[in-house]
Amino acid sequence: MDYAALSAEQLILACTQTGEAAAWEEFVRRFHRLIATVALRVARRWGDVSPQAVDDLIQETYLKLCAGNFRILRSFKSQHPDAFYGYLKVVTANLVHDRCKTAHSLKRGSGTVEVAADPQTTSAAGATTKSSERDILLQQIDALLGRLAAGQNLERDRRVFWLYYRVGLTAKAIASLPAIGLSTKGVESTILRLTRLLRQELAAERPRPGACATTDEGI
Repeated sequence: MDYAALSAEQLILACTQTGEAAAWEEFVRRFHRLIATVALRVARRWGDVSPQAVDDLIQETYLKLCAGNFRILRSFKSQHPDAFYGYLKVVTANLVHDRCKTAHSLKRGSGTVEVAADPQTTSAAGATTKSSERDILLQQIDALLGRLAAGQNLERDRRVFWLYYRVGLTAKAIASLPAIGLSTKGVESTILRLTRLLRQELAAERPRPGACATTDEGI
C-alpha cells in the first residue's frame, strides 16, 4: 500500500488498526517535524532547550500517542482536512507543558510534585485487584530497567523497551523514530539485551524453596 497517498485520517487508521511498520514510518515522516517544532517552542518557554531535553520530550509524545492502545489517536474525530495537525499540536503542547512544569517544580524543590497519570500503568476507578497487581508489576519492571539500562542511553533504552512491549510497535517502526537514533538491528539488540537481563534479575529475586522455613528456624 502507498501510505504516502493516504489522508491523515486514513493513515491514522492504518497505524492503529494494522500496526504496519511502513504506516508508522509514514506517520513519522509526515508529522515528526510538527511534533519537534511544538516541543521546542514550548520547552523554550520553560528555559530548557538542550538537544537531549527536547529529544526526550519528542519521545514522550510518541509514547503518549501510542499509550492505551492508541487511545489519543483513536479518539480523534476529523472536522476538516487539516484537523489532525491542529489536534497533534495541542496534544504535543499539553504534554510538553506538563513535563516541563514537573521538572521546573523539582528543580525549585517545591516538595510534592503532581505527576500525570499514565493510562498504561495506573488503575482506573473501580479497577480490579488483578489490574492493581499488574500495575505494581509494571512499576517494578520499570524500576529494574532503571538499574539495568544504566549509562547515557538509559532513558532511550527504557523507551525502546516499553514501545516494543507495551505499545506494540515493531523494531523497524521504533527505529524510524528520529529521536531513537538506532537502526532496526540496534533496536532489536537493545530489546534482547534488556529482556535477558530482566529475566536474570527476576529469577535471582525469586525466593528459593525452603528459604522462609530456614529463616523462621533461626529466629
